[in-house]
Amino acid sequence: MIKVLFNGFRHGHINGLYKKVLASNDAEIAGCIEENTAAREKAAVTLGASFSEKSYDEWLASDIDAVAIGNAYGDRGQAIIKALKAGKHVIADKPICTSLEELSEIAELSQKNNLKIACMLDLRYLPQTKKAKEILDSKRLGEIRNVSFNGQHCIDYANRPSWYFEEGMHGGTINDLSIHGVDLVRMLTGLEFAHVDAARVWNSYAYKNNDFKDCALIMARLENGAGVLADISYSVPSQVFSMPTYWEFRIWCERGMLCFNYIENKVTVFEEGVSDPIVIVPEESTYDYLDEFLLELKDGRKMTENILKSTQTVLRMQQIADREEKA
Repeated sequence: MIKVLFNGFRHGHINGLYKKVLASNDAEIAGCIEENTAAREKAAVTLGASFSEKSYDEWLASDIDAVAIGNAYGDRGQAIIKALKAGKHVIADKPICTSLEELSEIAELSQKNNLKIACMLDLRYLPQTKKAKEILDSKRLGEIRNVSFNGQHCIDYANRPSWYFEEGMHGGTINDLSIHGVDLVRMLTGLEFAHVDAARVWNSYAYKNNDFKDCALIMARLENGAGVLADISYSVPSQVFSMPTYWEFRIWCERGMLCFNYIENKVTVFEEGVSDPIVIVPEESTYDYLDEFLLELKDGRKMTENILKSTQTVLRMQQIADREEKA
């Protein structure tokens, strides 16, 4: 049984992992810590979580196996580094850190101490994602030529954590949002991002925080020359989670294209020479990031390598956009 310490409840995403561990037959919650009073009280009410008076250092010196990280983004890198130095595996909400310097240390410690790092990138485990991957791998549509994806969210001042808008805490819209899309493009195509042609961030919707760059666009190319266009902005209304543009992917190939999105369990294929679109509804699946993390602890799957590579790619995109915005 894997013993997991939960460190931080500053974003609601971590609630999903808490519930998964609670229901797991292979992992258990060893304890919870959270310095922020409001976040601690909210997690106690929402999840029934009980909080320990022991410090993070005291927990890291105990017999726990892994740490689940849900701190404010700007605090995650150091929390992960501390866990790895203490010999603990890590499973974290995205993003795992906000700088390339932190990521480099995380990667070095992970390799040196043979420790695993997982991230809550749930798009990887959608039935429609798996079906799209199966179609692309079959080469039925030929080689991949172009990719586009939308990952717009709402600014949602009513529910968005206030630390998002504190200096040094967010780490950039590209780092925050596009990690899902970049990771999925790498998974679906089997190709790495070879070059970033353009990346832009700017303020448009966060009217209370003019310094918060809530909009982001990316133009890049994969190693086979295929182009990638992405819009990952806080630009849509609050009903975003019911909109077909929520995490929408389109992949153009030599002999057709396929598309799918987060909210609809289907893949639509437009194949050369076939007049009508082909709609495929895949079987549901319960396999997710926690399952893969627990398997990686046993047999060394490539989850850690993928997380580090996707994060590195996104942080470089963010760096390019930040430089352009300041120029």
